Amino acid sequence: MDRDKLLDAALVHVPFDGWTEATFRAAVADSGADPVVARGVFPRGALDLALAYHRRGDDLMSERLADVDLGAMKIREKITFAVRARLEVIEDRELVRRGLTLFSLPMHAADGARALWGTADLIWTAIGDSSEDVNWYTKRATLSGVYSSVVLYWLGDDTPGNEATWAFLDRRIEDVMRIEKVKARIRTNALLKPLMAGPTWLAARIKAPKPAGNDLPGRWRR
Repeated sequence: MDRDKLLDAALVHVPFDGWTEATFRAAVADSGADPVVARGVFPRGALDLALAYHRRGDDLMSERLADVDLGAMKIREKITFAVRARLEVIEDRELVRRGLTLFSLPMHAADGARALWGTADLIWTAIGDSSEDVNWYTKRATLSGVYSSVVLYWLGDDTPGNEATWAFLDRRIEDVMRIEKVKARIRTNALLKPLMAGPTWLAARIKAPKPAGNDLPGRWRR
């Protein structure tokens, strides 16, 4: 079965019916897919279709990042470019808005959080992040927060060329860079360094997860 064909068929219905069972059934009918096979490929129906759509956006973003010389950019420029690229590959905001509605439901919140974390991880990996300690987690958690807030702002932005959204993104990235500067000052401050000895020791014990198939991010390295 052509997964992309079924997903494309679903996208026509999502703005009207959301990521729902009605959309899944309509997509199966429109694509001519065997209902049993379609359910086997997307066992949770529209939920799995919504996640497939999110992954498609991640893949398109990764392709854009691969075509750019990121090495010539500063770290904040890399992150800004990546977040913009992720939003610019979205062809219809309503698809994202409906997705937020789906993932705001308690039973689907974990799937939404996992998808968001995956996007943040892809960005950090693409721009060359090599952290293996607690920074691996904090970088992705921080970027997840930045990306989610920018998406919410973008959904309501009606300025030409999304100018307001890009300005908002710049402000959020600036906030993140300020935090990193403060952390750097604490690490080098003779007075504060002793106070941070305990937390620093604990943070050093936390390692980034080893690649392990479909394991969830956030596991301790053994």
